[in-house]
Amino acid sequence: MAFSFAGASNPLMILMPNIDRNEIRKFEEPTAFWWDKKGEFKGLHDINPLRLAYIADRTALAGKRVVDVGCGGGILAEAMARHGARVTGIDAADAPLVAARSHAETSGLKIIYRRTTAEEMANASPRSFDVATCMELLEHVPDPPSVVRACGHLVKPGGAVFFGTLNRTLRSFLLAIIAAEYILGIVKKGTHTYRRFIKPSEIDRWAATAGLLHQDLTGLYYNPVFKRMGLGGSSAVNYLMQFTKLEENDTLNNALL
Repeated sequence: MAFSFAGASNPLMILMPNIDRNEIRKFEEPTAFWWDKKGEFKGLHDINPLRLAYIADRTALAGKRVVDVGCGGGILAEAMARHGARVTGIDAADAPLVAARSHAETSGLKIIYRRTTAEEMANASPRSFDVATCMELLEHVPDPPSVVRACGHLVKPGGAVFFGTLNRTLRSFLLAIIAAEYILGIVKKGTHTYRRFIKPSEIDRWAATAGLLHQDLTGLYYNPVFKRMGLGGSSAVNYLMQFTKLEENDTLNNALL
């Protein structure tokens, strides 16, 4: 692996916040930037319908309590709220939350936004949600396994957990960094660091320790040049994963296997 992932075995025992100040500064943008669909977050707006479709096709959102971990400016949180979910969005940065609250108020949506980490939220509100989503966050924190475990603690047994991130492959380096950041300029330079990209097998391993059962792995295709995008196919660049929180007995049995 490109770097080691050191973290506590249980998010309830985290002593230091699982945040990287340099990564947070990348997203401390003025309010308007987050909802400029032709600006630096154009890519997130373009793929958001795909992320929503993946989640909504696999779990009923209407009436469900959903926590969006690393919600940023609220792009996915708002989409889920429009589907009837009772959404709580959390983020460690202030500026994105200002953007999220402002846009939700303008849109007439009731979304709770809190400045906190996944670990802190898991400690304060364990088993409080039916669904947890964590999109484009794992590659920006020092200890991604800790976030995965915290997401497992946040949902009730039987709840659904969704992750979305970038695979650590040569193809992802060429497309997500060289092409997207330096050639096409659709993503701000320096947004991604290749060594922080994560393989699906790594998330599977971390999820198992959180009592999460693998349900699905799906590639997300995005070509901004030809404006083509879709779900399915290769997971070599962007991918989405779904897990289900096991019952306590199932978690124990799984650990003994």
